[in-house]
Amino acid sequence: MEYTHDVIVIGGGAAGLTAAGGCALFGLKTALIEGNKMGGECLNNGCVPSKALIAAARRAAEAREEKRAGVQLAAPVVDWSAVHRHVHHAIERIEPHDSVERFEDMGCEVILGWARLTGPKSVAVDGRTLTAPRIVIATGSGPAAPPIEGLAEVPYLTNENLFELTEQPDHLVIVGGGVIGMEMAQSFRRLGSQVTVIEPGELMSRDDRDSVALVKAVMEGEGVRFVTGKAAKVSGGAGAITVTTGGGEAIAGTHLLVAVGRKARTKGYGLEELGIELGGNGIKVDARRRTNLKHIYAIGDCREGPRLTHVSGYEGSNVVLEIALGMPTKVDWRALPWCTYTEPEVAQVGMTESEARDAYGDALRVVTEHFDHNDRAIAEGTDQGHCKVMLKGKKVVGASICGVNAGELLLPFTQLITGKSGTFDMGGAVISYPTRVEIVKAAAFKAWEPTVFGTWPKRWAGLLARMRRAL
Repeated sequence: MEYTHDVIVIGGGAAGLTAAGGCALFGLKTALIEGNKMGGECLNNGCVPSKALIAAARRAAEAREEKRAGVQLAAPVVDWSAVHRHVHHAIERIEPHDSVERFEDMGCEVILGWARLTGPKSVAVDGRTLTAPRIVIATGSGPAAPPIEGLAEVPYLTNENLFELTEQPDHLVIVGGGVIGMEMAQSFRRLGSQVTVIEPGELMSRDDRDSVALVKAVMEGEGVRFVTGKAAKVSGGAGAITVTTGGGEAIAGTHLLVAVGRKARTKGYGLEELGIELGGNGIKVDARRRTNLKHIYAIGDCREGPRLTHVSGYEGSNVVLEIALGMPTKVDWRALPWCTYTEPEVAQVGMTESEARDAYGDALRVVTEHFDHNDRAIAEGTDQGHCKVMLKGKKVVGASICGVNAGELLLPFTQLITGKSGTFDMGGAVISYPTRVEIVKAAAFKAWEPTVFGTWPKRWAGLLARMRRAL
């Protein structure tokens, strides 16, 4: 069969861009198809705008703390239109990295249009039929809409339109206490909005409980209100929306943000007609990210599995090795990191304490170092938080960090979990002083502390001391 391309990639988000760009740089004839905006969710309505808003909110919070470290600041004045410009300026600055022109320069044929698989190796788009021996589906995900009575009749926000707000909410009601809900709750509160978070279960349910408790306490101190319960009914209209919980409590606000998770985008691409197997929330794939049609891959948010931008990039890179070089590559989640950018940040890599206890029982050892013993944190006056390390023997199986720049401290633990470094090496490393990463060294050394200062080393030290005294 004569093909139009070597590989067709459907989706121009983090996963698809990595896969398409890599294949093209290896010299493969690559088609990259995007039906909306290049850069996908992360650039346009996810990671980039949310972190820009968090930065603006942090600046307001710093100014609101009247006096710290002997320095007095003026109370903040929030100009919402300027905050809006700041958010969109961040997007504009990064857009060229994900642009049509950049990927055309790499060698991709970029087609803006809606793709549909019409056969095992054919894709229809923009009135054309493309064919290739390998196809990569990277269609991403969208915000999930929960079955709440009346939700469809009110103007509610999701991450897809939240950053288009041209007026600041007076009272933002958030349904969902996950990553997006918590980050946005703190940010809008710091910028001056009233904020209420409604969550039926645990806040940030996948994270370490001690870390989440600290974040919740900080946010409550800043004025965020938390309501435990399920959002059962929504009523009202623009500027006046009421959410009623299953317990009958009515929360009235001016704006409603629904942040209850993500739903894989699988409809309208011809997947079911082609017989590609779907799971509960995404395309079913094996460890190599292959669908049941082994020449078709599914990567990123559209498949079942973790939904994180860095995971999408990782899977995109793996697919490049598979397609361009013929190297089978299985995903490895042992050292999967994630971070919630509240203040303090909550960062996790590998197993949480509860996961590790379920897996290892009494064989698990947990060591914890606190930032109030870290000289840099003390000097800066931001010493809340901790570094908790899960150990099986002396091998790290997970780490939970809560504190300033917690996400920046995860890298050493990825090396420790994957065996590319050891706790003994990390505990003996020479680290610049004073830095927050010293907490990693201290935690790693704790794994060896009972051995280093154990019975036999003490006997040896005592013998040497007696020999020296006898000289």
